[in-house]
Amino acid sequence: MKNFWNELNKPIFILAPMEDVTDTVLRQVIARYGKPTVFFTEFTNVEGMFSKGETHVVHRLQYTEIERPLVAQIWGSQPENFCKAARKLVDMGFSGVDLNMGCPAQGPVSRGVCSGLINNRPLAKEIIDATKEGAAGLIPVSVKTRLGYRAIDFGWIQFVLEQKPAVLTVHLRTVSEKSKVPAHWDTLKTVVEMRDTLSSETLIIGNGDIKSLDEARQKVAEAGADGAMVGRGIFENPFLFSDTQINDKTPEEKMHLLLDHMHLWQETWGTSKHFPTLRKFFKVYANGFPGAQELRMQLMETQTPEETEQIVTSFLRAFSS
Repeated sequence: MKNFWNELNKPIFILAPMEDVTDTVLRQVIARYGKPTVFFTEFTNVEGMFSKGETHVVHRLQYTEIERPLVAQIWGSQPENFCKAARKLVDMGFSGVDLNMGCPAQGPVSRGVCSGLINNRPLAKEIIDATKEGAAGLIPVSVKTRLGYRAIDFGWIQFVLEQKPAVLTVHLRTVSEKSKVPAHWDTLKTVVEMRDTLSSETLIIGNGDIKSLDEARQKVAEAGADGAMVGRGIFENPFLFSDTQINDKTPEEKMHLLLDHMHLWQETWGTSKHFPTLRKFFKVYANGFPGAQELRMQLMETQTPEETEQIVTSFLRAFSS
């Protein structure tokens, strides 16, 4: 089997899949600032991939060469669609396919998918088997999940490990905890020991609350795991994977980074994506300098790239005078 995961240096650092966040634009931006070992796509619905609404989901699978190695994360309910999706992802040139069994969003969970699968092991197994069948050994199949549904459930982790995914990423909270409590990094060592007891080759990745690469290295070493996945930490520091701080940049540099990000977004999506989805990134750049709060408030009101450009340009003019 062609498994790119086994060729990577450890510890492996991954940018987490995040809805309306980790699209091709953000991944290209992060690749310029300091690349993680692996990128994941936003989560893509397998039913949507083969329906009339395909145009509404296919943009999630858009990518450029700078984003490799890139794993497509998929979710849904019908095993046959996972099989078809895996075949399609092989054809599209993805490095791997990951199964979303961890998203705690109420909608999918109430339909028994994503982290709802924790309560339905027979369907979870069918989905993993169908995805492997579609991937046909050409790309590796991995799983991202949580520690359990209402309580920590190592029986679930054991079950997933027995399905022999190439990688198991564990968001170190339960579904019902969402992100409201600190991640239980102390449990990752147990997950690693379970893997070792099975003499399994599955790589173990921890996820939750990582704010820097130093912290990631320390937590991975303590657990004996293979790597860490970083999600929201990227909002505080998009340079996180390069061991640099955005706060080392001058206000002018930060504003030019904001404009570069926005221009790439414009080139990529034009008017096909809703502009407010971009605004959530403005706070990343308009931060940590005198006047940043007022500037941020102005930027969050903007409705178009042109308006944003105007505000940033007049800020830069005032700042340099």
